[in-house]
Amino acid sequence: MAKKKRVLTGDRPTGPLHLGHYVGTLANRVRLQDKYEVFLLIADYHALTTKPEKADILAAREYIREIVLDYLAVGIDPEKTTIYVQSDVPEVCELALLFSMLVTLPRVERIPTLKDMIRDQKIENPSMGLMLYPILQAADILHVKAEIVPVGKDQESHVELCREIARRFNSLYGEVFPEPEALIGDVPTLPGIDGRAKMSKSLGNAIFLSDPPEEVARKVMQMFTDPIRIRPDIPADPDAPHNVVFRYHEAFNDDQAEVEELKARYRQGKVGDVEVKKRLIAALERFLAPIRERRAYYAARPHLIDEILAAGAAKVRPISQATLAEAREAMGLSARPLAELKARYL
Repeated sequence: MAKKKRVLTGDRPTGPLHLGHYVGTLANRVRLQDKYEVFLLIADYHALTTKPEKADILAAREYIREIVLDYLAVGIDPEKTTIYVQSDVPEVCELALLFSMLVTLPRVERIPTLKDMIRDQKIENPSMGLMLYPILQAADILHVKAEIVPVGKDQESHVELCREIARRFNSLYGEVFPEPEALIGDVPTLPGIDGRAKMSKSLGNAIFLSDPPEEVARKVMQMFTDPIRIRPDIPADPDAPHNVVFRYHEAFNDDQAEVEELKARYRQGKVGDVEVKKRLIAALERFLAPIRERRAYYAARPHLIDEILAAGAAKVRPISQATLAEAREAMGLSARPLAELKARYL
């Protein structure tokens, strides 16, 4: 049987996951786990780059557990996907240090998302940790020798830097690392309930996977609708990008005939926003009810979360140790024998 290719993906533990995460990444991860060997990283070191305070670190520890609950609730299977916490595998930090010797600061500063983060968060004096996070990200990918990295279009530059690092390392010291490919799918962006371009927990415009039914209903009834419709008998375009309620119907309503019927009536001015929203509440409840049920099962058994994360670290650490040992030997930093480690883990 051909060996499955390795995939590395992950999240920063800065809060619970929401419907935008489901549309953008989670649904795809559920599909990928049947085709690839998937490593799912909870990147707590990366969270430190913008939230280094003790209170933020302690909050992140709680968010880690919440994120794992969300993973399990949407169908990520720990028997197929290795879920682990970044700081449980400290070898990645040494690998990042070695990689940092191969990259100039101006090269890192050209990464668009890094510039955007500094601008958007109004960071006047970025820490070295923030500036080096694309290099740590490359170490995250290469310490398990991932060959595929699912990313949005805006993150493609990070994978390209990782490829450059792998290429330069291999050129200087010998073939050790693959040059991973970015897997850029047609990832839709779910607008926030306030009509902004993107759902975001920081903007307070998100419906979370863990929201109870009454909270989902409250948020849907607050959703941004077409501003020209001051009465339900005014015709309007349900396909307009700003018509948030219908964007959610398209993403989550399993009855597409109902969606088309509502759209037709909307164009004719024969349905009000309240009815459209109530139908959406019902559709979201059909989607979220089984997710809530699975989440509640694991939430009532917290020891399972501990076991999943411990098993993930136990699987990843030997792989990371073997990769680091191979890199050190290639560089001339170590003469430790590698045959057994490579045969077992790489």
